[in-house]
Amino acid sequence: MTPQQIFDYKNRWMPGFEVTLHSDLEREGKDWCKRLMGKESWHFKSFTNIYQHSFYFEKEIMAQNFIMEFGRFTNQ
Repeated sequence: MTPQQIFDYKNRWMPGFEVTLHSDLEREGKDWCKRLMGKESWHFKSFTNIYQHSFYFEKEIMAQNFIMEFGRFTNQ
C-alpha cells in the first residue's frame, strides 16, 4: 500500500479500538505493533493523557492481544 492508501484505509476504521499505554513503554508498544501488524491496522497518538499514549487498532482482537502483552501498563 502507498502512504496515501494507508491513510485513506485508516480513516475508514478510525477510531477503532483504543488502548492507552504508559508513556515509558512507547517504544516497546510501537515495536510490538510493527512486528505483528501492518501499518494500516494500527495507529499511535502520543500524550493523550498524563503519562499515557493511545494505540488504536482496527480489530478488537488486536487490541485484546496488545492488552495481554502490556496488561498492567494499560488502563483497561
